Amino acid sequence: MCRIVLLRGINIGPRNRIAMPELREALTEAGYKDVRTYVQSGNVVLRSRAAPKTIERKCERLIAERFGLEIDVVVRTRDELAEVVRRDPLGDVVVEPKRYQVSFLEKELGDETVERLTEAATGDERLVAIGRELYAWHPAGVARSKLWGRLADRDLGVKATARNWTTVNKLLEMADE
Repeated sequence: MCRIVLLRGINIGPRNRIAMPELREALTEAGYKDVRTYVQSGNVVLRSRAAPKTIERKCERLIAERFGLEIDVVVRTRDELAEVVRRDPLGDVVVEPKRYQVSFLEKELGDETVERLTEAATGDERLVAIGRELYAWHPAGVARSKLWGRLADRDLGVKATARNWTTVNKLLEMADE
């Protein structure tokens, strides 16, 4: 079964550096099949019968042991990722897919947290929470966005990592290969 493994915060600046060939090798040695990566930011598509939560724990442990890094990992099945794309609650608003982010969460956020995040949106920014995903449109980019700052912060209370819409669709395409 196809799994999408998303690592949080790697290869951004000088910290948390992991070479994708080394990551593919480590995951293959750990028994995962057909391990492929997309760009350098910790996007992995692999095959495994293990449950997503099991893969998350094993990957976090493997990265800690092999690379000496404490990295959060969030995993989705191919079908879960397809549902994320199918939903696309902001598709009628988004004009630049690289400014459209999906945050993949370990678990669903409470209403109070979602409300606090929504209040951070300014101008034409939009946020939609559906299950374990947050869809965020940042028409002016993320550099000065208070909403993005809160989404990227560890204060959400759950493991989370975000990908832009282009990457989300590419990962689904890879899962379907």
